[in-house]
Amino acid sequence: MEEYNYKTSNTPFSSSSSSRVSPLLSGSAVQGPCGACKVLRRRCTKSCLLAPYFPPTEPMKFINAHKIYGASNIVKCLQELPESKRADAVSSMVYEANARIRDPVYGCAGAISHLQKRLNDVQAELAMTQAEILIMQSQQQQQQQQQNDNASFLDNRNLGLDWETDHWEKK
Repeated sequence: MEEYNYKTSNTPFSSSSSSRVSPLLSGSAVQGPCGACKVLRRRCTKSCLLAPYFPPTEPMKFINAHKIYGASNIVKCLQELPESKRADAVSSMVYEANARIRDPVYGCAGAISHLQKRLNDVQAELAMTQAEILIMQSQQQQQQQQQNDNASFLDNRNLGLDWETDHWEKK
């Protein structure tokens, strides 16, 4: 197992220090530790299971997942899954961890419940709007029918007068 050598400061990890990358470590041959190893303050190896999913540029991804699940549980979960499903699993764990940090009681369930309520509200509003449109269309059709009936009545009246006038003039 090859290990990457890097120096860590003696200060606790903070998000401001994660944005600083040493020019010596930025080359393609030598890389720094992944976000998980950086947070755990351990050496990151080429075979690090967490490296593909927790880049050093996104430390909060691992910090939040670690707070909720713990590093060993994340590793166990990833080891049990085929490699093709690991990225989705990490994405789900990070999403749930972020939801748990925002809402410790309900987590994702609270977000889902909120979204379902919002969806129901929007569907009810849509149904009301569609009903209003149907009412307005019906009223427009009634008005057009009345206008057509009035125009037809006036046309028939005028035709009758014209016929009578023509009839009497010809006699």
